[in-house]
Amino acid sequence: MADRRTTMLEAAARVIARHGVRGLRVEELAAEAGVSTALIYYHFKNRQGILRATLDFINDRAERYTTDRVADASSLDARGELEQTLLLEFQDSPEVRENSTAWGELRASAVFEPELRKDLARATLVWVQDVAELLGKLHPVAGAGALAQAAERLTALVEGLSTRWLSGSLPLAHARTLMKEAIDAELVRLGNQR
Repeated sequence: MADRRTTMLEAAARVIARHGVRGLRVEELAAEAGVSTALIYYHFKNRQGILRATLDFINDRAERYTTDRVADASSLDARGELEQTLLLEFQDSPEVRENSTAWGELRASAVFEPELRKDLARATLVWVQDVAELLGKLHPVAGAGALAQAAERLTALVEGLSTRWLSGSLPLAHARTLMKEAIDAELVRLGNQR
């Protein structure tokens, strides 16, 4: 059973995914979570605290569904690990749809709410570094700058393809195919930099 804070963060992700950051109302969040507004403020202090905690929550949840392995599943090689990490962002499950939508809403809101930018930049940097580390397992002699640039391109593509998929302008299977092709292209590019 989830603790109250987790229940509130799950509710915040749903409300943000449904109404956007600008549509986030503490009263609606409290109702969605089944708690009082006072309890929301107790845990998160203010609206910015809610947004920051929700961003951390959706990042942790994404890390979990992109890296958790089934106990008796065979281990993945470096290429499989990279592909799984990126392709599992394209799953037709409520959790992934909600996460991707909430992430997109938070990112879009940062255009108008500068106080979100630092937290989003930090979360994005961690994601880019994680992908660069996976790329480095495949091309250990590639420079750190080249790995970071490849990871930046791949993570930005995930965000763009997710937006198109979630908005209905790109079928899920095609988004996954485009992502696989981009991974191939980045690996070739890194291999050519020797």
